[in-house]
Amino acid sequence: MSHTKELAANKLKVRIYDTRTALGIHAAKDVAEKLRKLLAEHDTVNMIFAAAPSQNEFLAALAVEKDIAWERVNAFHMDEYIGLDDRAPQRFGLFLRERLFDKVPFREVFYINGNANPQEECSRYSALLRKYPADIVCMGIGENGHIAFNDPHVADFHDPLAVKVVKLSEASRYQQVHDECFESIDEVPVAAITLTIPALVNGNFLYCMVPAATKARAVYHTLHAETGEQCPSTVLREHDNATLYLDKDSASELKL
Repeated sequence: MSHTKELAANKLKVRIYDTRTALGIHAAKDVAEKLRKLLAEHDTVNMIFAAAPSQNEFLAALAVEKDIAWERVNAFHMDEYIGLDDRAPQRFGLFLRERLFDKVPFREVFYINGNANPQEECSRYSALLRKYPADIVCMGIGENGHIAFNDPHVADFHDPLAVKVVKLSEASRYQQVHDECFESIDEVPVAAITLTIPALVNGNFLYCMVPAATKARAVYHTLHAETGEQCPSTVLREHDNATLYLDKDSASELKL
């Protein structure tokens, strides 16, 4: 089944599907097609992934795509909690390892260590991103319009840093409870290491997967709010090669 509707918001392409399963499958096909094309042109390809339940269907579909030379692909993730136990199931690195990084033979997977010295870890990861500039970024949008952990109060479209320590907003912390990642807000860490907005939008191709009714308000603002840090995801409208994938629930406030 192809997408049911396609529209654009400035430069951002928007594709809407009936279900989140269809969204995930079609987004994975698009990413896989781009990946094969880039691998035909380059020795290696660098990818950045988001860790969130919104990515589940997409990651599952991408993991079973055929004819991808994963052994020539480097993988990064875009954020990690600070101070969460190494074995905690909520760790974003673990989330991605279980759903994708252990399922296909990547050339290298670069994990953010949330229990290292935070500033040293930011420097280390920034250096890796400089060494392996992002070709493809696979991401989501938070309930408050954040991308990675760039909540409105810390978002900076012109951030001089590639990776930084941030204090999480209450909205972001509550989202982790809504997503059933934590039982209560008291369990959600208060700080994280995140790739900044420039580090994400410097990727050549952005694919943004956003299912579910809980994201409908954020999707509306992404497409209709004034571009700016008060809704960080509005930056996607300025990117030359960005696609937003929605299901009927997340598109429900668009009045199509």
